[in-house]
Amino acid sequence: MITRIGVGARMSQAVVHNGTVYLAGQVGEGATVAEQTRDCLAQVDALLAQAGSSKEAILSTTIWLADMADFADMNSVWDEWVPAGHTPARATGEAKLAAPKYKVEIIVVAAVTA
Repeated sequence: MITRIGVGARMSQAVVHNGTVYLAGQVGEGATVAEQTRDCLAQVDALLAQAGSSKEAILSTTIWLADMADFADMNSVWDEWVPAGHTPARATGEAKLAAPKYKVEIIVVAAVTA
């Protein structure tokens, strides 16, 4: 069985299959990478809750930054958010994002816990 959350014409915000939640890349609002990261992670929390999961069950995360110079600022927000002892496998790279205003995009795969 496949469950889709936030279904749109082009993509779903989340897809659940066989006990795994796959989130679409989340981008956030704000002037700084820290503000955008906080917004992204709030969206991740909300989507995981809708899918029967949580940040403690994240298996892997891919983070794209528009500029690797923002790595430390993004990490300062990430480090406050991610639960100690539940850090996922993670990769971070630099990429041109969908619109110039975006500084960070976060992609998550998690286990269903509910």
